[in-house]
Amino acid sequence: MRVGLLTGGGDCPGLNAVIHAVVKKGINQYGDEFIGFLEGWRGVLDNNFIHLTLGRVDGIITEGGTILRTSRTNVRKIEGGLEKCVANLKANKLDALIAIGGDDTQSVTNALIQAGVPGVGVPKTIDNDLSGTDICFGFDTAVGIATEAVDRLHTTAEAHNRVIVCEVMGRDAGWIALTAGIAGNAHVILVPEKPIDLDHVCAVLRHNHENGKKYGIVVVAEGATLPGAQQAAIGGKVDSFGHVRLSGIGQILADEIEKRTGYETRSVNLGHTQRGGTPSAFDRMLATRYGLGAIDLVHKGEFGRLVVLRGTKIESIPLAEAISTNRTLDDSFLEIISSLEPKL
Repeated sequence: MRVGLLTGGGDCPGLNAVIHAVVKKGINQYGDEFIGFLEGWRGVLDNNFIHLTLGRVDGIITEGGTILRTSRTNVRKIEGGLEKCVANLKANKLDALIAIGGDDTQSVTNALIQAGVPGVGVPKTIDNDLSGTDICFGFDTAVGIATEAVDRLHTTAEAHNRVIVCEVMGRDAGWIALTAGIAGNAHVILVPEKPIDLDHVCAVLRHNHENGKKYGIVVVAEGATLPGAQQAAIGGKVDSFGHVRLSGIGQILADEIEKRTGYETRSVNLGHTQRGGTPSAFDRMLATRYGLGAIDLVHKGEFGRLVVLRGTKIESIPLAEAISTNRTLDDSFLEIISSLEPKL
């Protein structure tokens, strides 16, 4: 079979591991031929691709980023975009397309499938919020980076008797904030699923201060909000999928905490450091399993599906089901946060 590959949306550690697995099994076990479209859906639109051989993918499992590069191109918003993509895929005589990306990327995959393109999806999101799968690759690496940062912030915050607010990724789901916050022993953890109660935040920090802990660590997801407020964003521009660029809730909180408590407060925004660098061993393994599952789906002719992890098994679900809703923290996870806070 002749198969196309692409990576769309934000980059994340593990993308190359998926490509590596798909191409190696496809060539070694099935005798496939592969082309990789460059810069996500933009590459399909512009018919810009490279040939993926065993030599080209050898060793890339250890590398971060994506050798195919990526973009947030939404061909559905471009006049005639979908039709041009379909034409280019047919012109390249592809038997199947494997798209690696989150809900935005997969919404385009689903639209192309509806237009007759034989495609399958591989879930990718730093935020770990894609529905239908237990874990997305890249999340473990991001959490590891965020946890190390929180660990380091403890020592400098304690040395100066400061409160430090650490802003991490998480647009609509607080998986990174929750996991890195718990693992890093943060004193306050704030997530998008629950509006920020500044009175409670300051009460926890005062309680700790009065009981001998003269510093505080607050971990907040970038998408967390104050009651009645919108998410903190840079400018008013949105990308082609309608998302604003989130940033700034950490500084807003730092200013408010210092004003309300009198404690010197600083903010740190980890930003893109969470998605850069080499993937963890866990993410390399998970991404490899996803890639192997994806090429198997292609050869079974099970198109219109997304590879997922359920427990310890690689399975698949309808792509439309996966993009219908985000996977967010439920009450059982929010209870973990409250259970570890002091009883005020």
